[in-house]
Amino acid sequence: MIADVVKSRVQAAFVGARVTTDGDESRMSVTVVSDAFCSLPRVKKQQLVYNAIADLIAAGELHAVTIRALTPDEAGAS
Repeated sequence: MIADVVKSRVQAAFVGARVTTDGDESRMSVTVVSDAFCSLPRVKKQQLVYNAIADLIAAGELHAVTIRALTPDEAGAS
């Protein structure tokens, strides 16, 4: 299942992150909570997550992705 592949890829890119996925190959949302995002602007956080799955998108295995990349503090506030 593509959700498992995405989750595995993102967890490998952000060791210790909390990663959740929802959806399928046509439309998926990915939420990542990691200390790695501290002091980074929102766009940079999303780019880092996108980099972990870019080849899946390029290959057509994954079509639309919504990324929420949060620090632990941001996750606690939402």
